[in-house]
Amino acid sequence: MKAKKALNVVLSVVLWLVILLAAFFAFTTLATRNSNSVASLGGFTPLTVETESMAPTFNAGDMIIIKKVDPSTLKVGDIITFHTIIENRYALNTHRINSIDEQNGIRTYETKGDNNLISDRHVITDSDIVGRYVTRLAGFGKVIQFLSTSMGFFIVIVLPMLAFFVYQVYHLIVVSARLKKAVAAEGALEANETVTKAAADAETKAKDAEAKAKEAEEKLAELERLKAEYEAKIAEAERAAKEQQKDNE
Repeated sequence: MKAKKALNVVLSVVLWLVILLAAFFAFTTLATRNSNSVASLGGFTPLTVETESMAPTFNAGDMIIIKKVDPSTLKVGDIITFHTIIENRYALNTHRINSIDEQNGIRTYETKGDNNLISDRHVITDSDIVGRYVTRLAGFGKVIQFLSTSMGFFIVIVLPMLAFFVYQVYHLIVVSARLKKAVAAEGALEANETVTKAAADAETKAKDAEAKAKEAEEKLAELERLKAEYEAKIAEAERAAKEQQKDNE
C-alpha cells in the first residue's frame, strides 16, 4: 500500500515536471516568434544561445535569461540582447556593450562578442534593446532545441504524459473494481445481518409460541384435574344420596 502511494507521488511529480517543461518550452518557443517584440514573464525572457560569439561567458547550447531594462541605466561592459541584422536577416543578438555615445539626446551603442575579434557591424539605439543579460542555464538550450524536434517533443513531453494518462485510467479501473467489490461485500453483509435478524426473530417467536403452548397444556391439565375432582364429588354425593334413601326405607 505504501509502495503504491509512493509510486503515485513519484508519477505526480514527474507529470508536473513534464507539464512545467512543456509550458517552459512553449514559452521559449513563442518568446521570439514575433520579430517586432519579445515575450516575457515578469520581465524575464529565456533565450537559446546559437553561436560561440560570447564564449566563455556563455556557449552555444546554453540558455540565457534576460530582463527588461531601462536603457538609461546601461553602462559599458553590460551584456544586452538587442534587435539587429545578421546575414541579411532580422534577428536577436546578445553581446557586450563596448562603448556608448550620446548625441542630441540619442544614445547609440557599439557592441562586441567576447569571443569576436572585431565589434559588431551595426550600431544600435535604445529602441533596439530587448533586455540585459541576467544568468545562464548551461546546456539547457540543447534541451529546448531537442524539444523543438518532433522526436524530442514526443519522447520528453507526449510519451510521459501518455504513460501517466494510461496509468491513471488503469488506476481508475482498479479503484472502481475495488469500490464495486466493497459495495457488494457491504450489501452481502447487510443481507446476512438481515437474514440473521430474521432468523433470531423467528426463533424468538417460536420460543414464545412454545411457551404459550406449554402454558396452555398446563392450564388444560389443571382443568382436567378440576373436572376429575368435580366428577368425583358428584359421584360421592350420588352414593351418599342412595345410602340415605336405603336407610329411610
